[in-house]
Amino acid sequence: MATLLDRRRSSVRVDRSQTSIIRPVSATRREFLTISAAASVTLLTMPAVAPTPQNAGRLLGVMRLGGRDRQPPPLETLLSSGANARLFTDLSTLSETTLVIPNTRFFVRTACPAAVPAGDDWSIEIGGLVARPRSIALASLRGLVQATGTHLIECSGNADPTNFGLMSAARWDGIPMAALLERAGPLRHARRVLVNGIDFADRTPTSLPGASWIFTRDELEKTGAFLATRMNGAPLDRDHGAPARLVVPGWYGCTCIKWVKQVELVDDDVPATSQMREFAGRTHQEPGATLARDFRPADIDHAAIPVRVEKWLIRDRVAYRVVGIVWGGARPTNALQIRFNRDEPFVAVEDCPLPASTTTWSRWSHLWRPAAPGSYQIALRIGDRAVRTRRLDRFFYARDVDIDEV
Repeated sequence: MATLLDRRRSSVRVDRSQTSIIRPVSATRREFLTISAAASVTLLTMPAVAPTPQNAGRLLGVMRLGGRDRQPPPLETLLSSGANARLFTDLSTLSETTLVIPNTRFFVRTACPAAVPAGDDWSIEIGGLVARPRSIALASLRGLVQATGTHLIECSGNADPTNFGLMSAARWDGIPMAALLERAGPLRHARRVLVNGIDFADRTPTSLPGASWIFTRDELEKTGAFLATRMNGAPLDRDHGAPARLVVPGWYGCTCIKWVKQVELVDDDVPATSQMREFAGRTHQEPGATLARDFRPADIDHAAIPVRVEKWLIRDRVAYRVVGIVWGGARPTNALQIRFNRDEPFVAVEDCPLPASTTTWSRWSHLWRPAAPGSYQIALRIGDRAVRTRRLDRFFYARDVDIDEV
């Protein structure tokens, strides 16, 4: 477990409150403006901020998040291949009008295995505790496809503090799992549903073989889970699960099985799958869970991160506008609070509209006037402490920024 120290130079205080973060963060900071080439591109391409009485002024630049000594991986470029493939979405460009990510920029955690056949003759095997096991051609289910709305998928291993780019949102069309299960004719004692996809046979440095998850039938119905066939109005591409991918709104991406090939109705005594065990820690399971019934829902708590810090000149004074996103949780809340170091209190985020949905992200912003130049760490929380926020409680999404001028 890495230890996070927020060190600042002689006139800058030290924040030692956040030592439980499970990701490595640099322990040194430099106190000058750090607009990298990537940030310059962001500045040129991001939409202009609408002037308001609170932030009317001139945009001077964009500060790089994550600390000067940490470089983000190449963004929105497919890196490596197979199970080791990654494509990180650039979250710094998010604005009120760009919250839906184009397919070419939507994150990839694993690229399409060679074992996935091309063509339109895809079928899904329905078996287990059903009245009649059978193979259902995906083409025969087209009449069940419907628009399902905009939903976010976040990889449970989304832990890079330079960007947190294993997360994206898209508009989906698909087949409700409830409708598919109705066609399957489940037997009365069929309590759970195993969804299995094609995967790589060999272990890799980043993943174990196996792509499957076991849900209760009630979980699939309550979340509105569906087999996605279209994404942002276009057919799924192979790296995003074509021709059929499970999407479980509000749950981590490890449950959103790609290249779905088998759906099996099972009872309560089945063992957890290899994928469930691999991602148990990342989905906040109790240690030692071995049966599917031991696993709790892999749902995403309320979470929030800053994605961009803009430097402004407002009425002849330098100020900073922190722009971020909020997502997750059981019900919408706008009780978001922010702080910039341990010895500063949390305060209400200045502009945080009530989200319309918890299964996708919403934008927020906050005008900030730091007291002095130096290194700061931006942390967020939900003001209602009765709301479960396991990752925010560990400052998992805290981000560092160096401020050169006030």
